[in-house]
Amino acid sequence: MREENILKEKLKEIDLVIKDHYNESTDIGVLSGISGIALFQFYYAKYTGEEIHADLGAAMLSEVIEKINEGYSFPTFCAGIAGGAWAIEHATEEGFIDVDCDALLSDLDDFLMENVTLTVNENFFDFLHGIQGIGFYFLKRYQNTKSDGLREKYKRNILHIVERLASASIPHGDTVKWESYLSREEDLKGFNIGLSHGMSSIVNFLSRLVSYNDFKAETESLLKKAVNFIISIEYNNAQQVSCFPDWITSNNEKSDSCRLGWCYGDLGIALSLWRAGQVLEDTSICDKAILVMKKACKRTTTEETRINDAGLCHGSYGVMHIFNYMYKETGDDIFKEASEYWMQESLAMAVHDNGHAGYMQWRGGEDAGWRNEINLLEGVSGIGLAILSYLAPFETKWDECLLIG
Repeated sequence: MREENILKEKLKEIDLVIKDHYNESTDIGVLSGISGIALFQFYYAKYTGEEIHADLGAAMLSEVIEKINEGYSFPTFCAGIAGGAWAIEHATEEGFIDVDCDALLSDLDDFLMENVTLTVNENFFDFLHGIQGIGFYFLKRYQNTKSDGLREKYKRNILHIVERLASASIPHGDTVKWESYLSREEDLKGFNIGLSHGMSSIVNFLSRLVSYNDFKAETESLLKKAVNFIISIEYNNAQQVSCFPDWITSNNEKSDSCRLGWCYGDLGIALSLWRAGQVLEDTSICDKAILVMKKACKRTTTEETRINDAGLCHGSYGVMHIFNYMYKETGDDIFKEASEYWMQESLAMAVHDNGHAGYMQWRGGEDAGWRNEINLLEGVSGIGLAILSYLAPFETKWDECLLIG
């Protein structure tokens, strides 16, 4: 009970921070922009029964539309139009708002598809910033549209994206893989395995498509071969901290180990293998995912996890939420215990006097240091949503935007 009260107080703090700072967000996408912040307000309203929070969420989504009408043209899922439109569709699907998405959003289709066609760089398939995120939005529209004509259009758009993925893949035996830049500065190419930018997101996306007869013929073999490649690069050394590398170079050199987080590493890989195993009805893939997840439960030291902050992307609340999700999926107490452990660790990270609700995001690189952030992916909106999923007596589906739900 004491922990529940602490978490409820943390939600109140996060709500106040958002009310004070949400208008500082310049992006509209669901992961790094205002539409993702709106999702916290909607789910918080459902949890508390206080409609004032939903009213603010609706105002935020109205601002998304206003920005697009004023000429905002960044297309991506993370920061831009595809993500903002996905959030509007999700809010409608969950009954948070009542809008005609066919009328409101379909005018964006041709613009987004044009960007799919024009995106030709080596990392074109990136979920956060490339065509796969746009395809993920098209899938949501395909699922929910009331128009047969629009559904057929989304089908064509998605199949075009699948065809681009297939044509860019590198086949070898019963595997396929996708090469991209691992580091442009070092001119290093290889095969990114992470969920945020790499092959795990392709597996996850294809797994969502293969359930539909409209896409099964084009995706099933590609999905199986992509899964085979990921499983083939598992470390064969039981002493390794992680089961998989973050990446493998074109010269077959693997990264030393992977972090514990959503964006890169075993958790995102296992989430995608779990989904693939379910839709393919292959228990061996599901069993592999569970083994990977259970090994990850044992990683707790900073050296083993590389966790510095609390956000969803690469921080402690993201780890907590994934283990909480897997507990709900499997009923295995090991994931419940891991989720509870990481909730305690996450609460202990609220130590920043100048932070939002005590939290700040750690940013590495040349400008390394702590900063305040309110977005879903790295900030307190995402932290709040993870807490809500931990506490709520109802199902929460916001995490679909992270390829989890």
